[in-house]
Amino acid sequence: MSNLTKRATVYLEPELHRALRLKSIETSRSMSDLINDAVRDELVEDADDLAVFDARKKEPLLAFEDFLKELKRNGTI
Repeated sequence: MSNLTKRATVYLEPELHRALRLKSIETSRSMSDLINDAVRDELVEDADDLAVFDARKKEPLLAFEDFLKELKRNGTI
């Protein structure tokens, strides 16, 4: 373990803990590595979502009702 890591207490549901422990054994990776990767992936996904929102912020707004009307008009629904 690197001296740059930080210790944290995390409470997992019993089923999640069991699944994580089994995956750790199956993949020969530590539970900490699996949790770090999962948290990192989630944060990257959030950052990607925010970037998309930022890129589209100048697009015109479309009311939900108008969107439904358009879907009905073109036969999608």
